[in-house]
Amino acid sequence: MTRTALSLFTSGGLGDLAVRQAGFDILVSNEVLEDRHALFKFNFPSTFAITGDIWRQAGRIEAETLQRLSGKALTLLYATPPCQGMSKNGRGKLLSAIRAGRKPVHDERNRLIVPTIELARRLQPEILLLENVPEMADTLVLDEHDKPVRILEYVAERLGPDYAGGAEVVEFADYGVPQCRQRLITIYSRNQHIKDWLSSCGSLTPQPTHAAEGRDGAKPWVSVRDAIAHFPPLDAKSPETAASEIPFHRVPLLDAMKYWWVENTPPERSAFDNQCAACGFAQNPTHSSVRDSSGINRASRMTPLHCQQCGKMLPRPSVERNGKRQLMHGYTSAYKRMSYDKPASALTRNLSYACSDNKIHPEQNRVLSLHEAFHIHSLDQYDYAWRRTDGRKVSDKTIREIIGESVPPAGMQALVDHLVGILEGTKLHFEAVGPLFSLSNRAA
Repeated sequence: MTRTALSLFTSGGLGDLAVRQAGFDILVSNEVLEDRHALFKFNFPSTFAITGDIWRQAGRIEAETLQRLSGKALTLLYATPPCQGMSKNGRGKLLSAIRAGRKPVHDERNRLIVPTIELARRLQPEILLLENVPEMADTLVLDEHDKPVRILEYVAERLGPDYAGGAEVVEFADYGVPQCRQRLITIYSRNQHIKDWLSSCGSLTPQPTHAAEGRDGAKPWVSVRDAIAHFPPLDAKSPETAASEIPFHRVPLLDAMKYWWVENTPPERSAFDNQCAACGFAQNPTHSSVRDSSGINRASRMTPLHCQQCGKMLPRPSVERNGKRQLMHGYTSAYKRMSYDKPASALTRNLSYACSDNKIHPEQNRVLSLHEAFHIHSLDQYDYAWRRTDGRKVSDKTIREIIGESVPPAGMQALVDHLVGILEGTKLHFEAVGPLFSLSNRAA
């Protein structure tokens, strides 16, 4: 049986690697940004790619999909709407902007769910699969009548009674990805096999194959050490030590001050906690943060920058203001070394910046290379080229952004393979031991 798919908010197509690997023919894709879609087009040459705003392109997306279906049913509509309006990353700034009147309460990016669900209503896929940040569960959106409603309630109501499903928060490290990345997976289906499975088992996500400590037959989480320890060492001090012959296994240089902060940072600690490199005094107060009355996480302003014993400047992130060094405003996870023996924290668009969240190499004085990021994101398991159809060079910035905005394909593979098994009747009910409730059921 030929399985067909429509991909929305496709970006560079990293999540689509799992869809294709599961045996789907991705008929049509839509992405608003050409620099993202050009990569998808190179890697998925048989897909009809429509670049542009989904609000304006919805009619064309529907028409092209129907033409390629030739009267057959669409198996899967796979959509990953932008999460910046929902994500907790930068939520403090977002809250501040809303309260200051610089941003509306209802982020227009969240309304992209509206044309997504309208396409689902028109195309009637057997399965609707949405992937987004966990904050989507509590996000309000203005519906087609400008009425505020929770996104998940909107999805269930607009799809109607023919569809059954719900939403669950999934940890991708639980499926062998060397990265802790939680996403809200929303699945609805009108297929009777899948509806029966949901009624019987209470979940449409597969049993985890991995766990933090490895228990109940699950393997231990795949660690950063497992993923990248075998690569040649790099050092961000000089051009000679910051690159290798392996494509993309290179790192940006750190200036002398930043290098000093990083080289003095112990394993799994932040440079904001560094102790005195001059006299060795190790009892200087460390960095902290608290949430203020507005709910915004604020870093402490009392963290010392100079040693309380010898008075020398500590190797802690600082800036010069009015001729005086001051502690840099930052969170406790900034300039922090990753743990070698745990999965990485979620890779973000800023994965190549030392000041980003938990992005310093566990032992070496540098950030991750893009080559290492590919492995931590499970891209090494797939055939994917960072090339464009027009032959133009793909910037490191674009690569970082695509990775930071995407889901690890190996984790998505576990979900899609599970759905295919239910759809085709090759999965048995006793295999399902996932959560016995969904967010949509809870809301109901």
